[in-house]
Amino acid sequence: MGGLVLLVAATVALVWANAPFSSTYFTIRDFHFGIPALGLDLSVGHWTSDGLLTVFFLVAGIELKRELVVGSLRTPATAVLPVIAALCGMLVPATLYAITAAAGRGSMDGWAVPMATDIAFALAVLAVISTHLPTALRAFLLTLAVVDDLGAILIIATFFTSDLNYWALAGAFAGLGVFYVLQRLRVRGWWWYLPLGVTVWALMNNGGVHATVAGVAMGLILRTTREGGEQKSPGERTGHLLHPLSAGICVPLFALFAAGVSVSAEGLGKVFATPEPLGVIVGLVVGKILGIFAGTYLAARFTRAQLNPDLAWADIFGLATLAGIGFTVALLIGELAFPGTAVGEHIKVAVLIASLTAAVLATLLLRRRNSVYRRLYEEENLDEDADDIPDIYQRTEGSST
Repeated sequence: MGGLVLLVAATVALVWANAPFSSTYFTIRDFHFGIPALGLDLSVGHWTSDGLLTVFFLVAGIELKRELVVGSLRTPATAVLPVIAALCGMLVPATLYAITAAAGRGSMDGWAVPMATDIAFALAVLAVISTHLPTALRAFLLTLAVVDDLGAILIIATFFTSDLNYWALAGAFAGLGVFYVLQRLRVRGWWWYLPLGVTVWALMNNGGVHATVAGVAMGLILRTTREGGEQKSPGERTGHLLHPLSAGICVPLFALFAAGVSVSAEGLGKVFATPEPLGVIVGLVVGKILGIFAGTYLAARFTRAQLNPDLAWADIFGLATLAGIGFTVALLIGELAFPGTAVGEHIKVAVLIASLTAAVLATLLLRRRNSVYRRLYEEENLDEDADDIPDIYQRTEGSST
């Protein structure tokens, strides 16, 4: 349901931004409010992307921690594959962009645009498609997307930021240290963690690093194993509390103010005639598939890394296609690489085209895989004689005797 709300919000944003009354959309999105003295005088768009989206990344960090500790990624040989996939899924798209831009004598400034997978939209599409797909596929995508986004944010901080505030960053990391100590000491009570979390987020934002990193970090710190007479771990309680807020409010509002891009016929024509936006499309649609699938296969083939036994290579190919949904971070890097230029506007349109293409292709591939798993599920649970024992087990017993 949350995925459908997200997709509806993105559609509304696109329609609103291209309607005759589109000026109202941009006026609201660019309206600033906050506390200037604390460095928090942000636009509505930035409050949703840097603020509300942090809640989503906090929930994602908790899910990732749970998978690493007690889930399908607890085995290092299995967990290392999505990390390698993410790294290859960043390197290959950047390389293809550089080749395309060089061939057309375009600018290399946008090399990082096709590197990022939009975790929110990718998970939303997967949620809409998946009814019988293995849960390990979502864990693989979640790990890949988080590593991918963290890599993209690191790139932003390294190559597209000139005013890092090291004191603010030091304060943010000190706050995360306090957060870790409180968890180690088994301190409970939201009145400790909520003010501390907001402080860490504000310091991270003032430090010049994308503030959503704070959400991921706190999610990874929260304990996900139960102790004593606990019915739920701190991570489980927090995730259960915040998931409806994240899926129903935070992520849809973020999509509403991030997806609004003006699209014109002239802009669409120049996307495929200009090397920079063309490089973005090639990088996201082709580069992600090549990087993620080939990187995963080669790692499993020539190292001790192992693919989760619940997954098939066809699943990984579909997931690699899905990872071509760049959107949020890609749009952000495009603005930083080409601020206030016509090429920058073409880059935005290219990101939308590539993300839509990847979403459609991935839907076709993963729906086919979903059908395969649904058929297997039905065969395994078929009970024609109504004796509460699946027929497949009776056939197996009969053949063995």
